[in-house]
Formats: sequence, structure tokens, C-alpha cells
Amino acid sequence: MNLSGKKVIVVGTGISGIGAVKLLCEVGAQAVLYDGNDKLDKAEIESRLPEGAEADIVLGTMEDSLLDSADLAVISPGVPIDSPVVVKFNEKNIPVWGEIELAYNYEKGIVAAITGTNGKTTTTTLVGEIIKAWGRETFVVGNIGNSYTAEVLKTTEGSVTVAEISSFQLETVHEFHPKVSAILNITPDHLNRHYTMENYAAVKERIAANQTKDDFVVLNYDDEVLRRFGEVTTATPVYFSRKHHVNHGTYLEGTMIKYTDGAKVIDVIDVRDMLLFGAHNHENVMAAAAICIQMGVPVGIIADTIRSFKAVEHRIEYVRTLDGVEYYNDSKGTNPDSTIKAIEAMPKKTILIAGGYDKHSEFDEMIKCFKDTIIELVLLGVTKDKIAAAAREQGFENIRFVETLKEAVEVCREDAREGQIVLLSPACASWDMFKSYEERGKLFKQYVNEL
Repeated sequence: MNLSGKKVIVVGTGISGIGAVKLLCEVGAQAVLYDGNDKLDKAEIESRLPEGAEADIVLGTMEDSLLDSADLAVISPGVPIDSPVVVKFNEKNIPVWGEIELAYNYEKGIVAAITGTNGKTTTTTLVGEIIKAWGRETFVVGNIGNSYTAEVLKTTEGSVTVAEISSFQLETVHEFHPKVSAILNITPDHLNRHYTMENYAAVKERIAANQTKDDFVVLNYDDEVLRRFGEVTTATPVYFSRKHHVNHGTYLEGTMIKYTDGAKVIDVIDVRDMLLFGAHNHENVMAAAAICIQMGVPVGIIADTIRSFKAVEHRIEYVRTLDGVEYYNDSKGTNPDSTIKAIEAMPKKTILIAGGYDKHSEFDEMIKCFKDTIIELVLLGVTKDKIAAAAREQGFENIRFVETLKEAVEVCREDAREGQIVLLSPACASWDMFKSYEERGKLFKQYVNEL
């Protein structure tokens, strides 16, 4: 769609909304920036608009007059598609896009798009590093902290955009068409937004909705939902698996990650040569390798990049060792399945710090995986009682409650013994106590380094 001269209502005044306004102004659209919170400060919002970006700022109730002559609405990821404001747009037959769709409207290069409940950031970052090592101009964007709208006008016919995309962002894609997409896994998350696992899976699968047999979708063969999706997708499925040999894709045989196209088998990398550790990272690496091979990257470049690649910040990130106790920051563990993967990666007795914002998750499976690894549970946040109840139901009683993250770190300092690990992996979002999982992780590292 040519948006020059069009009236576009942008909903949400956060990073996504501001980025959308900037892009709209650059392409000649008339932007209206709207937020239902009338307590916000217009002057403060205006101060965050980049130089050259202009928008009418409207706060509070959305009057029908605002919708008059509107050609498009662009909503931020935090705005549910069943929210009253989106219902209004639908009633007026105003198309509703999100940041991803808006940016893709101006994409000139090739797109690799990655989603999944867990592993997105590590896989996206690794794919970006591999493509850069291949010598292509690369833009790593999306739910990774670098706005797609801020980068898309820099793309060229020869560039590659690697996009991490959340389920919230996938709700509002329409024409988005990556050359290679990937769904890493689907486990319960964001059910306060999507209501059912069926809805959640369907939203994730939208990443491949416009792909054809000339495109590729990389899927986790060990995930039953995704294996079934591979049978019905319009794209060509490519799999990765820790547990099975696959006919097309990457798989683990002993300690060697291998790739097959169905005719020949090649070695990619021995996991013992990787800096990343843990079974979940074997999956992330296999997914990244499968994506990059479909993009045409030589296996030698893929292996060399993997060999030197370190864990991303806030994902089982080593902080320090103090008096023989290792401290790890896994603040990006925002759901139980992510925390399970972190626990399974711990090689020693571990004290787990968990709890946070309630996304209507269940914690039973997480408690089951404690086995001999988790020796103490330090809980904080809205979900602390819910997690404690799940633990006690399974006979785990060594639980301590704290009010702040600083107190949690201090308690762990008292209780941990030489040769043990302290792991922050909350299994919950951060929004009850922090602005983001990044803020939570940075504070954890600060408190640990102050011990």
C-alpha cells in the first residue's frame, strides 16, 4: 500500500508507536498518535518523537471524528486485537496493521523470520551473526529490541532482514512473506492474551501463512503441534530434532549436529566445540543452521560462527563466581518451559529465584523437573504463592519468600554453598515489579556484583 498522503492512526505511545510514526512521516503519511491513557503528558510524548517526525497526539476517549477519513490503523504489540479500540476500527472498515506489517510494506530485501515460545532471541541473534559473516548486509530486527520500522528503509535488494517476531506481532500480519520462517517450539505462554493453546498455536503459525512451496519453514520435529503443521503448511518444511533423524533438516547424532537434504548428509558442528551449553541451545543452533542453509550460506561459515558465539544477555548468562558459588542471569525465562530448559542446563545443585507477573501459566511441569538439581526455591512477585502451592503439592518444601529482587540475592548469598549455583529464571513476566525482563536482569547482575 502506498501510504503517502494517507491518514494513519498509530495506537500506543511506546517504542513501537514512536517508531511507526517516524516511518510514516518518512514516507509522507499523515500520522495521528493515539493512546487511551489521558494521564500521559503530551509534551513528554512530543519530546520522544525523532527529529522530522510530526504527529497529532490524541489522548483519552477515541471520538468517532478521529476515525473520519482514516485510511489505516497501526497498533502496538501491547494492544490486543479484541480491544475496544480495534473493534472500532473494524466497525469502520479501517485496516489494522502492526509494526511488522507496516515495516514489511517497505522491505526491499530477503526476510528470515523467527518465532516460538522460547529460544527466539538466541536463534535470531545467531542467524544474524552467520549472515553477517557470509558478507551480506544484515538487519536484525523485531522483538529483539531493534525496531523493524527504524531499519526497513535502509534495506536493499541484496540485504537480509532477520526478524524475531512475537505472537502479539503475528496477530496483525497480512501480506508479510518471509523467504525462510521458523517456529522453534510451542508451549503454554501468554494465555491471558490468547486464551487457549489452540489460539496461541494458530497465531504462531501465521508466520508462514503467505509462504509458497518455493519458501521454507523450519520446524521443531520434536514438537508434536509443529510436526502436524509441517504436514499442512504451504511452504516447504525443513525440520530440526534432538531426538530423531529427519528426512530434510538438522539433527543430533551423538554429539554431532548433521544436516541432510534427503540425498546427502553433512556434518555441521560438534556440540562440544560450542560455547553455548544446554540441550535447549542445541535446538537453537540446529534451527539457526537449518535457516541459514536454506538461505544459501556455506556450512563452513555457519560452523565457524557457531563456534565463537556466546549466550545472549539475560539467557542463562554467567554473572560471576563468589566463594565457589556461580550466579546465572536467566531473566528472559518468562514462562515455565523456558525455566525448565534453564534448570536442565544446570550441572550442579542449584537455588532457583522465581516468580513475577501472572500470565495464567501452570507450574506443575516446572516443579517436576527439579529432581535432584533444585535444592531451594526463592520466590517473589505476584505468582509466588501459586508457585509455592505447586511445589508443596509435589512435596518440595524448601521455599523462601522475599519482597524484592535485592532481598532474593541476599538470601541466596546466605544459603548457597561452595560448588552450588544461584539461578534467576523467574518463569514469569517482569511487569509486576519491573519495566521489562531486561531491567530485571540488569538489576540482578548489579545486586550480585555488589555482594
